Amino acid sequence: MTIKNFKKLRLPDKAGVYFFLKGKEILYIGKATSLKGRVKSYFGKDLIETRGPILVDMIFRADKIKWESADSVLEALILEANLIKKYQPKYNTKEKSDKSFNYVCITKESLPKVMIVRGSNVKHRVFNKIYGPYTSGTQLREAVKIIRRIFPFLDDKSKNYLEFYRQINLAPDINDRKLYLQNIKNIKLFFEGKKKRVLKNLQKEMKEYAKTHEFERAGEVKRQIFALKHINDIALLKSGGSSIFSPLCPSPSEWDPRGFKNERTPAFRIEAYDIAHMGGKNMVGVMTVIEDGEANKNEYRKFKIRTQQNTNDTGALAEVLERRLAHTEWSFPSLIVVDGGIAQINSAKAVLRKMSLNIPVVSVLKDEKHKPKAIMGDEKFGLKYKREIMLANSEAHRFAITYHKKMRNKNFLI
Repeated sequence: MTIKNFKKLRLPDKAGVYFFLKGKEILYIGKATSLKGRVKSYFGKDLIETRGPILVDMIFRADKIKWESADSVLEALILEANLIKKYQPKYNTKEKSDKSFNYVCITKESLPKVMIVRGSNVKHRVFNKIYGPYTSGTQLREAVKIIRRIFPFLDDKSKNYLEFYRQINLAPDINDRKLYLQNIKNIKLFFEGKKKRVLKNLQKEMKEYAKTHEFERAGEVKRQIFALKHINDIALLKSGGSSIFSPLCPSPSEWDPRGFKNERTPAFRIEAYDIAHMGGKNMVGVMTVIEDGEANKNEYRKFKIRTQQNTNDTGALAEVLERRLAHTEWSFPSLIVVDGGIAQINSAKAVLRKMSLNIPVVSVLKDEKHKPKAIMGDEKFGLKYKREIMLANSEAHRFAITYHKKMRNKNFLI
C-alpha cells in the first residue's frame, strides 16, 4: 500500500482499532488514539527507522485497511487485545514471544483478586479468567488503574497496602461480598468489551436501590455509570505518546432519587482548597466549587488529613489534591485556587505533574489580618476571574474552619 491508498480512506480522528489485510487475511491489528493520525504514520518516509523491517514488509503486502472506532483509548486497548487473541495476526507476534506479553488474571477465591501477570508466569497458576495478551505493560497498568477507580478490587498487594488504597479511595468494601462480586462481574464484562451490557446492568441496579430507598448505594452505582460514560484516559494517552488534555470535562448531573438523569453542559469550574488545624492537631482540608460564577455546594468535599502529623500545610494540601484527583468520576476543574503563596502553588503543581494533568493554579495571598491582598500565579486567570477566585477562596476558608471546629469539638468530647 502507498500514501495514495491512504488518502482515499476516510478514517476518523478518534480512538479505535485498525486492521491491515491482504484479501481476507488479517496481517496486523493495532490501536490508536487517533485512527487517522496513527494509520497515516505508516506511510512516512522514515518508516524503516521508526517501525523496523517487519512492519515495512507487512505494509508492502497489505492491500486493504479496515477499522473499528471506540469511545475511549482504554476501550481501544481492550478491543485490540481481544481481537489479537481471536485472529492471531502473524505480524503482531512475529517480534515477541507470548512469554513477554502481559495478561489480566482474576483469581479463584471467595474475594477474587485482579492481577497483571506476565505470560511466562500465567501457566504456573490456576485463574478463574485470563484476558490478553497486552503488548505494553505500561499501558496495561495505567488501564487497570482507571478501571480500579470505577470498580475497586483487591490485588496481590492488597494485604500489605490496604490502608494506602483506602486513602486514595481504591479499596473495595470487603465486608459486602455481594457488592464486591458485582464489581468483579462488571470488570470481567468490561475486559470482554461489553461496556453496553455493564451500563445496562448498572442502570437496573440503580433503579432497584432507589425503589428500596437505599440512596447511598444508588449514588455509588450512579458514580460508576458516570465514570464509565466519561472515561478519563489522561495517563493512558500520555503512556501512548499523546499529550491531549482538556480540563473542561462534563459535570455530573445532580442526584435524582428516582434514578433519572439531568445532564448539564460543561461549566467553567473553579475548585478552591484550604487547610485548617490548631498547632497541627485535628488537621482537615476542604474543597469548594464555583461553577460559572456561582457556588455549587453539592460539590463541596471534606478531607480528614491522614498523612501529616505536624503543621505541614503544603504536605496536607498535596494529600488532599492527590485524593481528590484520584476521583476521575468527578468533573475536573478548569482552575485550581489554593490559599497561601508560592509554596502552596508549587505543592499543587507538583501533584498535577505527578498525575500528568495540565490545570492552571492560582493562590490567594493574605496579609497579617488574614485579609486577601493579592492573587498569585497565572495573571491571565487572576485578572479575568478575580471575583470568582475570591468567592471560591472565601468559601473554602469558611468551610474549612467550620469542619475543623466540628472535628475539634468531637475529639474534645472523646
